Amino acid sequence: MKLFFLRMAVFWRRLRGRSQARHDRFAQDARRVQALMSRADPQAPWHERANWMIDVAEWVRHQPKVTLRDEQAWLGIKHARLAFLLTWLDGNREVRRTVQMTLQRTLREASGPELFSATGLPYESAFFSELTERVATALLPRHLSPSDLPALFTAMFPASSDAQWMLELDQDILARLWKLAADDGIAHLYRQQIDEALVYLCTVIIAEGISPAFRQRLEPKMPLQATPFMVLRRELEAYLRGAPDNEGTLRSLRMLIAVCQAQTDRIYAHLDEYGVSVSLVYRVERMRAQLLRMTYLIDLRIAGTARSGGGRVQMLLADLIDAHHNRASVRALVRRSFALLARKMVERNGVHGEHYIARDRAAYRAMLKAAYRGGLVTAGTVLLKTLAGSFGMPYFFQGLFASLNYTASFLLISAIGGVLATKQPAVTAPALAARMGELDTVEGLHQLMAEIAMLLRSQAAAIFGNVAAVIPAMLGISFLFLWLHGAAPLNPAKAQAMIGSLSAIGPTPLFAALTGVLLWLASLVAGFADNWFALRKLPEALAHQRQLVRVLGAVRTERLAHWLEHHISTIAGNVALGLLLGMTPALAHFFGLPVDVRHVTLATGSLTAAAAGLGWQVLATPPFWLAVAGVIATALLNVGVAFACALGLALRAREVPRRTRRLVFRLVLRRFMLSPFGFLFPPAAAEGGAEAEAGKGNELDSNNAGK
Repeated sequence: MKLFFLRMAVFWRRLRGRSQARHDRFAQDARRVQALMSRADPQAPWHERANWMIDVAEWVRHQPKVTLRDEQAWLGIKHARLAFLLTWLDGNREVRRTVQMTLQRTLREASGPELFSATGLPYESAFFSELTERVATALLPRHLSPSDLPALFTAMFPASSDAQWMLELDQDILARLWKLAADDGIAHLYRQQIDEALVYLCTVIIAEGISPAFRQRLEPKMPLQATPFMVLRRELEAYLRGAPDNEGTLRSLRMLIAVCQAQTDRIYAHLDEYGVSVSLVYRVERMRAQLLRMTYLIDLRIAGTARSGGGRVQMLLADLIDAHHNRASVRALVRRSFALLARKMVERNGVHGEHYIARDRAAYRAMLKAAYRGGLVTAGTVLLKTLAGSFGMPYFFQGLFASLNYTASFLLISAIGGVLATKQPAVTAPALAARMGELDTVEGLHQLMAEIAMLLRSQAAAIFGNVAAVIPAMLGISFLFLWLHGAAPLNPAKAQAMIGSLSAIGPTPLFAALTGVLLWLASLVAGFADNWFALRKLPEALAHQRQLVRVLGAVRTERLAHWLEHHISTIAGNVALGLLLGMTPALAHFFGLPVDVRHVTLATGSLTAAAAGLGWQVLATPPFWLAVAGVIATALLNVGVAFACALGLALRAREVPRRTRRLVFRLVLRRFMLSPFGFLFPPAAAEGGAEAEAGKGNELDSNNAGK
């Protein structure tokens, strides 16, 4: 019994403590509300009234010092504060009258059409103009000019979470707010401003929709006056002349808006088929946002009375808050505008990457032979690079000569059907990402495992072939120099320096990782060039170019255009890679940075030339084997970094879920630990290509796939 009374005493003290805390919080809120409401003055300048409204909104939105783990509890506190404010005003009639006059005068003086037609929508007509505007808005303070309702609205709701709070307000609070802040005159004024905003949005949509860039992509082709954008203007005018709830005109207007939205979808399909323009993507996104805003404004216009239309008001205000914060984000603008471009580049690289995947033993042997040819050409590249280093040219001209040397070498390798190691990862990773988007079944996962194994074997074949060809070719060139000139291409001092620069203990791994990034950037240039070639319709333009037809003839000109269409990405990628490998060290030295590039085939050739200059006895020295370790690390980092960058971009462009990525990486790691040679050499019985490889992995991966 004594224990019971003690528990009851503790419970009573806690109850009294909570009651006292609630009473203190109530008294504190009452003092704060009284201080805020006493500042209301309908005769004050517009800036003072605007700042007062911002302070009131800040108090309602202010988060208390105590930590609230439950988000719903925090929303409840904000709603309770708003209800407390309205209740306090109902109990103080004189103050309520002053507050009401202040709010109504401010809303009458403020300009509303820009709030409905510009807040949260892309404002500039071009992508880079909008990007510049958003950066300036993010860095510079915004002037709260008189009668600027959009600026006042965004200042009162500075957080993106305010949209959710706005949506969760109950209708009773909304009705009380409307009764406090507005009257019939203000309601009529804002209905007129909604009509003005609809006319403005429709005019901007028409100007964009009948522009040549849009009309060329609309299907089916139609006269200017028959386009849905021109009809939209006539339907809007008919709707605005009649009653807001006229079923006939309202149905026609909604149908036209839906048709215009469907036209933007067709433009997206055209972009996906023929090429992507960042500027056009931005303009299409802008039009879609404007069409959606028109839908919201029409819904608000037909809402009727304040009580019945409270839900529409909530949705519009929440959309304005959310759209404003999305529009202020520079990252969101870049992500939306470049998403299609990134996907198109990824897809085009994926198509080219299919040719670099050895799917059976015959293709593996063909990859080795192509890599042999690439290694032989690379030996000549290393020789020219070694001879150019003895001329003592300035860094810029060294980089320019190296760029020309690399570019000519890479183009020659492509022309003779050769393969350069480490170029494949950047173009084969998108092909792998395409398979990762098809993992709805266990069979799809098995096929992906087989694809990964074949892809990595292809990389290994290219490296093996390059290295197997460049070493004897470089030894032969060195012995030929020794026989003709009595000296190797590298003298002992330069040979020792070369071996030291390739050591695994030093900056070689960092330079190899940088080279992997450059390889990936070159693949992006290749994809961009392919997309640009298709976007500008250059194959058709070249095939019918009058001067070319006059010189080459119609058949040869068409054949040239067809050849360029299929090889422009290869040419652009090789030229870009040559410039990046050659000019990056030169530009880095200009800024005082000791940066260099490390490519596995070029590094192997340089190490072979250095060993030939020092003689066979160098094979017994530790620096030589440290350089060999550095070459191995270069191979791994070239392939790994280029593949990781390309795969990451491809996965983001295709929006593959993170859970799927983790599952695939876990299965690949387990399979590599169990059978590492399967990722380097083709199996002895790989007669069926991908199907045989998939069948081999079924037993291993089925349990993991089920998980």
